[in-house]
Amino acid sequence: MQFVRGNFFAGEVFTDLEDAQARAVAWCSERAGMRLHGTTAARPLEVFEAEEAPVLLPVPADYDVPVFRQAKVHRDHHIEVGKALYSVPGDYIGQTVDLRADSELVKIYHRGQLIKTHATIRPGGRSTDPSDLPAQKSAYALRDISRLVRICAGYGTNTGIYAERILDDPLPWTRMRAVYRLIGLVRQYGPDAVEAACSKALDVDVIAVGKIASMLAKATENTAAVLPLPAPAGPARFARDPSEYATAAMATAGTGGSAGDGTALANPGTTLANPGTSMAIDGTSLAGKGTGPVTGRAVQLVLITGGAGTGEEDR
Repeated sequence: MQFVRGNFFAGEVFTDLEDAQARAVAWCSERAGMRLHGTTAARPLEVFEAEEAPVLLPVPADYDVPVFRQAKVHRDHHIEVGKALYSVPGDYIGQTVDLRADSELVKIYHRGQLIKTHATIRPGGRSTDPSDLPAQKSAYALRDISRLVRICAGYGTNTGIYAERILDDPLPWTRMRAVYRLIGLVRQYGPDAVEAACSKALDVDVIAVGKIASMLAKATENTAAVLPLPAPAGPARFARDPSEYATAAMATAGTGGSAGDGTALANPGTTLANPGTSMAIDGTSLAGKGTGPVTGRAVQLVLITGGAGTGEEDR
C-alpha cells in the first residue's frame, strides 16, 4: 500500500472515478508491473502471466459486494441487518458488534472474534438460534417484560391486554420489539387512539402491531369491527334456469293429427322417426299424421325419415 500511495496517488489529480481506474490499470501494466521487484528480482507482470494467471478461476458475472458495519445488540438478543433480525449468543445486550454481510452469510464479530454466523434471510425475517437465548427466563427478562406490560396497562386496559397477548410466547423476550413499537404508537397517536385500536383488534382476535399501526394511520380505530359473513347460498355454477326445462303442451290424440299454437307436439303415430310420415309447418301450426293432404300458408317443411312417404303436398 505504501508503494501504491507514494508512486501512484501522490501528487495526482483525477477528474472522476473512471479516470482514476483507467490510469490505475495503465500504471500497473506499464510501470509497477514492469519494474524489477526488490525481493524476487523479477518483473511482477511477467510472474503473474507465467505462474498465477493460468490457475486463476473465471471472474464471476456478478461480484457479491459485502457490507461491513456495526450494530447494537437489542434486549431480545438480536441485531438488525438489512431489515432482518439475527440472534447473538451470550450476554452482549447493549454492546456494539461488528458484522460482515453478503448475499449468503452474515458474520458477527465482537472485539475481532467471530461469535456467530447466520445464513442471510430476506428483509422482514428473523433468524434465531435457540442456543443463543437464555435457557430460562433471566431476572432481567422477567423484570423488563413485567415493566412493559405495566407501561402499556397504564395507557389503557385493552392496551395492557394487547401487550400481554404479544408477549404470550415461550420466549417472550423475542417479542419485546413489538411491544416497544406499540409504545411508540402511543407516543405518536396518543393513548386514547391506541386503546381504541387495541380494543377493536381484540374483538376480532388479531394480534399484530402492524395492524394497529395501519388502523391508526387510516384513522379507523373507532370504526366498528365487521366480522366476515358467510357467502349466501346461490345457484350452482353450471345450473340451468328452471324455465329452460319448461315442457310444451302434449297432443292427446293417439293416431290423429294435432294442431296448436306453435308449441303443440303430436303423440305417437305422427313422430318424426316413423318412416313415411310427413310434417308441414306454416310458422304457427303443426299437423299430425301425414296420410292426407296438408296445406301451409307461408313455409312448408317436409321430413321423410324412412322410405317413400305416403303423404302429398298441395301448393
